[in-house]
Amino acid sequence: MTTHNSTGSSHSLFILLGIPGLEDQHTWISLPFFISYLVAFLGNSLIIFIIITECSLHEPMYLFLCMLAVADLILSTTTVPKALAIFWFYAGAISLGGCVTQIFFIHATFIEESGILLAMALDRYVAICDPLHYTTVLSHATITKIGLAVVLRSFCVIMPDVFLVKRLPFCHSNLLPHTYCEHMAVAKFACADIHVSVWYGLSVLLSTVVLDALLILVSYSFILYTGFHLPSQGARQKALGTCGSHLRVISMFYLPGIFTIITQRFGHHVPLHTHILLANVCVLAPPMLNPIIYGINTRQIQERVLSLLSSQRK
Repeated sequence: MTTHNSTGSSHSLFILLGIPGLEDQHTWISLPFFISYLVAFLGNSLIIFIIITECSLHEPMYLFLCMLAVADLILSTTTVPKALAIFWFYAGAISLGGCVTQIFFIHATFIEESGILLAMALDRYVAICDPLHYTTVLSHATITKIGLAVVLRSFCVIMPDVFLVKRLPFCHSNLLPHTYCEHMAVAKFACADIHVSVWYGLSVLLSTVVLDALLILVSYSFILYTGFHLPSQGARQKALGTCGSHLRVISMFYLPGIFTIITQRFGHHVPLHTHILLANVCVLAPPMLNPIIYGINTRQIQERVLSLLSSQRK
């Protein structure tokens, strides 16, 4: 296949290379990818099933957790199967339409997860700082509106990103050194000015994920202040204990992304395969670890899982 086009016409097929520099290790690298996806798929599917079928779990915290599990399924399914196809079958070919579709779902889902984590922080804030109005503030109607707002926000801010990539002419190399189509990784191969894409992508990041992180930080400053000023030690432990799982999930979502951005910005001498591996951690770790974290730390989910297992043995 021709990888360079000297005529200036735009090509519409890309070849994802996987992890350049580690081609001889692709088979071994595929194992953690496969295990991560298997755990993410089974774990999140189980979380969704339990919350939907168990009426006692139709509370704000668990409904937001169900939304997070759906987003995790979409994120992992959008990226990992294609990566495994590259590792196992050298099937890196992807059309421009397929690449743009992957860009949309990856970035939209990432922004959606950030919004859900903010909604979960709101849930903990109301539960601890204003418990008497918890059921009225976070009614099922309010939760539905929050869920729709999170989805619409991610759709509205990413669609222009998709159109910006779609209209770019690609007449340079069509070999993408990555396991999935990422916005800027694709845009850099355009033979046109991409400043609009760069600045729009930065504005989306600042106005969604970064803003969500700041609001979560503010909400938890109030939560911790209120929690530590509760009259009894038992009340403090109970109130703050419910935040433990959420804080771990927040850490797993934001910290790999922050570390990746810092590495890309200042790690000019870091090998390319390290950048790609870090980018994959951002889409592999949260979907795999979120159901494990909530499964271990949430008694109601544990009891429901044990109940399902015991019923299967009978």
